[in-house]
Amino acid sequence: MKKLPILLIFFIGLFNAQKLTSNEISIINQGDVNAALPIYQTTDASQHKTLLNISSEADPLDPNTAVLVKRMKESLLSTDGGVGIAAPQVGINRKIIWVQRFDKEGTPLEYFINPVIVWRSDLQNLGPEGDLSIPEFRDQFYRSKVIQLEYVDLKGQKYSEIVEGFTAVIFQHEIDHLFGILISDKKEKEKNDSYKKVDAYQKSDVNKDRR
Repeated sequence: MKKLPILLIFFIGLFNAQKLTSNEISIINQGDVNAALPIYQTTDASQHKTLLNISSEADPLDPNTAVLVKRMKESLLSTDGGVGIAAPQVGINRKIIWVQRFDKEGTPLEYFINPVIVWRSDLQNLGPEGDLSIPEFRDQFYRSKVIQLEYVDLKGQKYSEIVEGFTAVIFQHEIDHLFGILISDKKEKEKNDSYKKVDAYQKSDVNKDRR
């Protein structure tokens, strides 16, 4: 009986995950399946459109998901100092990300399937961010200092953890990608006063206005 809640959660997750399309499968398996996939750029109109799309949940048990996870890691390793990558950045609008864990010994790279931020702290920090898909763009952004994250692995096992500091910033940045949100768009909204800045040491409900 103790396994029932876990199995129920797993079943619900599989139900929500739509099967990969033939086009997605073609992209995932193009060329050498052990090599990096090209990273999409905003300078290409078609690739930019993919980056702006909202991603669907991934099926962790689909063998193609495992291939995508592996190739995304290679794509991230092929960059000059990249600390995170999301599936839309390799042309697949699915909820999968890789993040470098600066909050763990050895700063390992870890993957996360169907990640969800279920809580964000009101306390925010201001810091610089760049993007592998936006050439020569870097600016300052406000991010919650602490987040609570839920996700699954390739076995469908569900996890929940609290993350803070710079690693929390990376998570927020990559999960934004899953909703088609680019930091260049965030900066434009800021310029247009669509949302306001918040002092890092003041509580605010600004997070409600930033998604």
